[in-house]
Amino acid sequence: MTRERPLDRRGETFFLNLRFMLIVTVFVANAAEPLISAMSGLDTLYRWIFSFHMPLFVLVTGYFARPSLCGPAGRKVLLQIGLQYLIFQSLYSVLDVSFFQVSSIHHSFFAPYLLLWFLASHACWRLLMLGMGRWSRSAQLAFAVAAGTAVGYLHVDGIWFSLSRTFVYLPFFVIGYHFSFAAFLKLYQRYFRILAAVISLVMFIAIGMLGRTLPLGWLYGSLTYTQLGVPEWYAGVFRLGIYALQAVSSLGFLALVPYGLSRMTDLGRRTLYVFLLHGLVVRAAAASGLYAYISNPAGAAVLIAAATGCTVLLALPAVRRALHPLVEPSVGWMISLRRAALRRSL
Repeated sequence: MTRERPLDRRGETFFLNLRFMLIVTVFVANAAEPLISAMSGLDTLYRWIFSFHMPLFVLVTGYFARPSLCGPAGRKVLLQIGLQYLIFQSLYSVLDVSFFQVSSIHHSFFAPYLLLWFLASHACWRLLMLGMGRWSRSAQLAFAVAAGTAVGYLHVDGIWFSLSRTFVYLPFFVIGYHFSFAAFLKLYQRYFRILAAVISLVMFIAIGMLGRTLPLGWLYGSLTYTQLGVPEWYAGVFRLGIYALQAVSSLGFLALVPYGLSRMTDLGRRTLYVFLLHGLVVRAAAASGLYAYISNPAGAAVLIAAATGCTVLLALPAVRRALHPLVEPSVGWMISLRRAALRRSL
């Protein structure tokens, strides 16, 4: 059975810093998306971000799942994820229909709304880790990579139940769960860290020069091989190539993350608020017609600065105090109902 393990204090600080930096990239990428077809600079930034931000976000999630995967704590987390999903799936769908008027969206509880795929997949990753609890780490990772490669062959739209992304990103959750910060520190000594940072810069330049030749669908992880235009039997090799690209890009970005406690560390504790709420900001900006006024590098720079500033604002303690019941709803009443039902059945 999978055992709960405490977090390394230094590792917790590092991953909180990383989590905040990643949520900034999430906000920036989603804010920039409506303009990437018209502005090559934003397109390069968008593709560079997508080469690492979701793999690393899943890895961070796996790391922080350690103390709460099993037992009452694990059940509580799963209940809260389910409740968050129901609340925000309903909220975004209602606002889409009544205010944002966005077309081509599947409004169904079985098709996670845009960013909410992460909640559905997070619950599945936890359940899958519990199922693999008796396996060795290497067996877990081998299964995760095989499943992430194989899922692309299914003739099922991966949007339903977040099926495709759940398995495509499963390897990163497994790596995060077993991540050794002590081993990471030994590897990322001064010169290796500088090299990794240079690799991240080189990746950015390479994507700027060649990135448009890579369909974005491969970086999203939500499409089948047929939908990506590669129905051949060897399509899985391309997925393995994407895994390699994401691994290199992720290792490069990790070199940019500070180790020490700072204001960023505290903000990193409330990234869930940014993640679940930032879609409302982006949708409101699109509905307002704001993007029609952004057509040059100066406008793009203001957009990036605004997204970064909004990330900080949504991660402030005041936002948590005001919206805690919505973003982190209590599940105590559900646990009480379950206990009462169990007592009656005895």
